[in-house]
Amino acid sequence: MSLPKFNEILSISNTDISEEIIKTEKELFDLRFKKATRQSFKAHEIKHNKRRLAHLKTLLTKRLYSIEEKKQNTLLNLVKTIKIDN
Repeated sequence: MSLPKFNEILSISNTDISEEIIKTEKELFDLRFKKATRQSFKAHEIKHNKRRLAHLKTLLTKRLYSIEEKKQNTLLNLVKTIKIDN
């Protein structure tokens, strides 16, 4: 199993990303719990899940920042047009 790629998650919607974050955090918790209780698990899965979680959170943050920036630019343009009209 190879490490997850960032390009694989670019086409996922924001709601699906949120669901994937919750799912990945639960899997990571379960793996850490197995490690603490000395149950058998594949150690590389911890690294893979941590990386996937980082990818998902980074993409979601970038998208939300982009949405906020668009809203702010729209408000600035609106204020500029109001000032010009007055």
